[in-house]
Amino acid sequence: MAQIHYLVGDASSPRAEGCKIIAHVCNDRGGWGRGFVLAISGRWPEPEADYRRWYRDRAGNDFGLGAVRLVRVAPDVLVANMIGQHGIRTSRVAGPPVRYDAIRQSLHDLGAHAGRLRASVHMPRIGCGLAGGRWDRIEPLITGELTDRGIPVTVYDMPER
Repeated sequence: MAQIHYLVGDASSPRAEGCKIIAHVCNDRGGWGRGFVLAISGRWPEPEADYRRWYRDRAGNDFGLGAVRLVRVAPDVLVANMIGQHGIRTSRVAGPPVRYDAIRQSLHDLGAHAGRLRASVHMPRIGCGLAGGRWDRIEPLITGELTDRGIPVTVYDMPER
């Protein structure tokens, strides 16, 4: 059984050999422009463009809480856009926008993709920034859906300034 590996660094620049999936949490309102997505968009245009198309065409696809979509950005790097946040903090949603069940479902599906691709998964502390989630609730989801299935996971914390 694998364990979560913690590093200080940038999750948009994963440190590993082989196929890598960068996972992050998106909202279900089509908003992209704050938080970790800025690091993603700063490196590759495809994840944002795909997310916006996915949202725009949501009436005819699987876009919604718990969904995950992989976008290849390099031969050995994919970005997983995971819908785990209902609305945004500025919207009139009671409580934080994080949705733990949706993150669990996204991680479950991500685990299947990672297993098939023999990929490692890299992420910031998903769901704990703009989504307002608590790491003590998210870490067990990652363990149960990824590391317990043998998927190597690295969580990156930005260096202190």
